[in-house]
Amino acid sequence: MRVRVPVGGDAPYDVVIGSGLTGEIEALVEGASRVAVVHSAAQQVAAAAVLRALGRRGHPLIVPDAEAGKTVEVAASCWSELARLGFTRSDVVVGVGGGAVTDLAGWVAACWLRGVRVVQVPTTLLGMVDAAVGGKTGVNISAGKNMVGAFHSPAGVLCDLDALDTLPTPDYAAGLAEVVKCGFIADPAILDLIEADLSAAGTPGPLSPELIRRAVQVKADAVSADLREAGRREFLNYGHTLAHAIEQAEGYLWRHGDAVAVGLVFAAALGRESGRLDTATAERHVAVLQGLGLPTSYDAPLASLMPAMRIDKKARGDRLRFVV
Repeated sequence: MRVRVPVGGDAPYDVVIGSGLTGEIEALVEGASRVAVVHSAAQQVAAAAVLRALGRRGHPLIVPDAEAGKTVEVAASCWSELARLGFTRSDVVVGVGGGAVTDLAGWVAACWLRGVRVVQVPTTLLGMVDAAVGGKTGVNISAGKNMVGAFHSPAGVLCDLDALDTLPTPDYAAGLAEVVKCGFIADPAILDLIEADLSAAGTPGPLSPELIRRAVQVKADAVSADLREAGRREFLNYGHTLAHAIEQAEGYLWRHGDAVAVGLVFAAALGRESGRLDTATAERHVAVLQGLGLPTSYDAPLASLMPAMRIDKKARGDRLRFVV
């Protein structure tokens, strides 16, 4: 069974959720003579399936895994390869991997010749429900996470559930932090599904398609109305101000979802202290996230994280802003 979640806006596209989605690639790269498949060595199997579907048009671009690949230097190496291959504006970049790879692939595509098509094939839960959907692309620099990038909507996103079968449990749990976030900001049915059976929700299985569909729908609704994060889309950053600061402090060795889990609890506490959130809901944040095996605290002085938070994308002038 395949589900299509449409994302509206100036450049609409579909997020396809299901199994065995390689056949969807052909329509998304129509008219291209060359297709660069950006992936890490860890995603060799998934990338090989895409390359087989592309035939002679496909060209692998192997990049470092995880956040190590999200750098200006790695992006520049990709552009050099596109130049060597003779990529034109009718050609396509495909990102195969987790959120770091899809972020990188999207930015490579956004900048090459001022914008070529990108197709995202996320292979992690976090990539499926967050990074690959919405058109945010970018890389990290020493000053912070995702500080350099662009909004560049994909031509399509293919969430092949088969990829989750081999995803390590900690990585799946980290992706669930973004799913839980969607439950708290827009779709409480997500929380009900998870709380009904925390054990089942914590691993790939029968609940996965529905949780992914609901989380993608939350993001699609926000992005369709506000691609460039001028209003409604900012709510998707719930928990992320502290999360990005933690990731930077830890040298990007923490999983993004783990940092988001801590950030959600912190944002809920801010909401409670400011009178915007009731105590029961704040405590529910902790209970759900801990039930999924995610961290809910971080052992460091808040002051040590302030410099990173002050240049967060939600900051305005000298004012630090949180979604609560």
